[in-house]
Amino acid sequence: MTKLRDKFWLWGQNIGVHHKYGVHYNLPGVNRMDSAEGCKFFGIPNCCRVAMGDGPFPPFDAESEKLKDCKQVVWSAVGAGGITRHDDDKSDLEEALRQAAIYPNISGVVLDDFFKSVEGFKTSGSVARHSVGSIAAMRDKLHSFPARKLDLWMVWYSYQLDFDVADYISLCDVVTLWTWKGSDLANLDGNINKFITKTPGKRRLAGCYMWNYGECKPLSNKEMQNQLDCYYRYIQNGDIEGIVLCSNCIADIGLEAVDITLRWLDKVGEEEISSSSKPDTGCIASNF
Repeated sequence: MTKLRDKFWLWGQNIGVHHKYGVHYNLPGVNRMDSAEGCKFFGIPNCCRVAMGDGPFPPFDAESEKLKDCKQVVWSAVGAGGITRHDDDKSDLEEALRQAAIYPNISGVVLDDFFKSVEGFKTSGSVARHSVGSIAAMRDKLHSFPARKLDLWMVWYSYQLDFDVADYISLCDVVTLWTWKGSDLANLDGNINKFITKTPGKRRLAGCYMWNYGECKPLSNKEMQNQLDCYYRYIQNGDIEGIVLCSNCIADIGLEAVDITLRWLDKVGEEEISSSSKPDTGCIASNF
């Protein structure tokens, strides 16, 4: 038996980057909370520590030290889409491996914003930021890491579910599904089922935004609550392992969606999850 809270991760990034690099997102307030503080704020034991345009840059020692009390940390080998140093088969993999040799709680790496937008595909003619061979080599290094096997994570957006990327997905250990536009949460149940069908044998997590980044406005209280409840049921069903909350960058700026999430975590976080639990799946709202 495992507590539900143990299945939660924080998407951790530098302080203020969502305001700085996403000025068009219309985020209110000022962000002063870093990734380690965000984990404590939500009571989440695990962190995906991901680079954006202002870093972090190698070496990652200072950030890994801040997160040393987390149960698990996954570093980005490929960071956010605007990081050109991670394009064309380049990455921070070697630095992440160096960190893993120092910090035993580092359990893998993640590929953020890995598949391109429809427009990016039309421009470049490629669907991903790395070749399949590059990711296969990355996977082999992670799996043969001397101290322990490390996992390869990948970000996959719901609008990319019909992309022809099965060769990439097959190389990953963990795949996370994210819904960029709040209006697309109306299709969450169908998208999750498609996600499950396309990721046989993989560990799956749901990426959970607390702001409607794709449409540059707050998520409604109903949208926020319904997506949490939906993920909860798929976790109970055993089809999704956990949730990745995005992120410390908006946790302290006064959003109602954050308050809803905190109340939900308080309600369900200490529940024990059994792998034998198999209720019907589906998005059913609760009163959390």
